[in-house]
Amino acid sequence: MSRDDLARKNKRVLVATLSVVAGMIALAFASVPLYDMFCRVTGWGGTTQMVERNTSDRIYDREITVRFNTDVARNMPWDFKPDLKSVKVKVGQDGLIAFTATNLASEDVTGTAIYNVTPLKAGRYFYKTQCFCFNEQTLAPGQTEHMPVTFFIDPEILRDRNMDDVKTITLSYTFFRKNSAELEAAKEKFYNNDDSGS
Repeated sequence: MSRDDLARKNKRVLVATLSVVAGMIALAFASVPLYDMFCRVTGWGGTTQMVERNTSDRIYDREITVRFNTDVARNMPWDFKPDLKSVKVKVGQDGLIAFTATNLASEDVTGTAIYNVTPLKAGRYFYKTQCFCFNEQTLAPGQTEHMPVTFFIDPEILRDRNMDDVKTITLSYTFFRKNSAELEAAKEKFYNNDDSGS
């Protein structure tokens, strides 16, 4: 093999190696949004679905109890709770619940909610059409805010025999302080583990 052939071969190996490294770096940066999109589409890990409106043209007889669970991170000075502990909704029916948050601090506090549903397999059938979790929430000192959530259970749940045993779905929220280490850790857990966000 001549020197020119060897140089061309080395150049091809170098280009291939750099392409693989560049691809791995790009995949690393894209993995979080891609995983998030995958979870939202499939309901994997208890991630709920989000749509603009309920397109179900019918309400079915099957009734499911939806329970509500709330928490706040250790450094989040809010009192946060659901107005009701649970509601019963029929499949295809719109449900409405409100949560109340009060800022107990002497300064403005901005929070972000991370959420999921259990059992995890129900995530793909639980749709929210309005939710405070879509945006950051800022409360002034002592301010109380009522935060509505509208949701429905997709009638496709009736076709999934794996969902026949589901009588109760729990919707959980945890509020974290904006830009906190706890929020970043929760986001990382949410994106990397299937049981995140509760």
